[in-house]
Amino acid sequence: MPFRQYVYFALSSRRITAQEITDALGIEPDETQVHNRRGLPVDPARPFSQSWKVVCREPGLCVDEQIAHVLGRLRPRTDRIVELMKQYNSAGDEEEPGLEAWLEVVRYFNDDEQQDEAGTPKERDDRNLSGWALDRETIAFLAATGTMLDVDEYDMTPSQPSA
Repeated sequence: MPFRQYVYFALSSRRITAQEITDALGIEPDETQVHNRRGLPVDPARPFSQSWKVVCREPGLCVDEQIAHVLGRLRPRTDRIVELMKQYNSAGDEEEPGLEAWLEVVRYFNDDEQQDEAGTPKERDDRNLSGWALDRETIAFLAATGTMLDVDEYDMTPSQPSA
């Protein structure tokens, strides 16, 4: 079954900017996003929220290998991530945290993007990339930093027309 997958760690906030996160952690993100509420005027100084992300989209890796790649960049700054989470959530409203952290796993099954330009399936190695697990070190990082784990899986099989 053709599929593609990627993993990212994100910090998202309405109170701290992606640049402030970069400055605090000393790690350049792979991606940043500014999210604004629909219908409201956009004020660049006060966006609805900003996301700071470290991403692994490298094909041919299992999810746990992609997670290891992402967390390998973050582990040296675990204490600083913990400090940021405490700083922006200690006096914050529980319904609207000041800073959220999550590890996102995104998987697309039966994905035609796994084909080359000629429309033939790309060669894959013999490894089964569909299984994955979280090791103790990963679980300890998620717990220490208050990180949520979110797994999104999508079946991209084309719909069959009704007869």
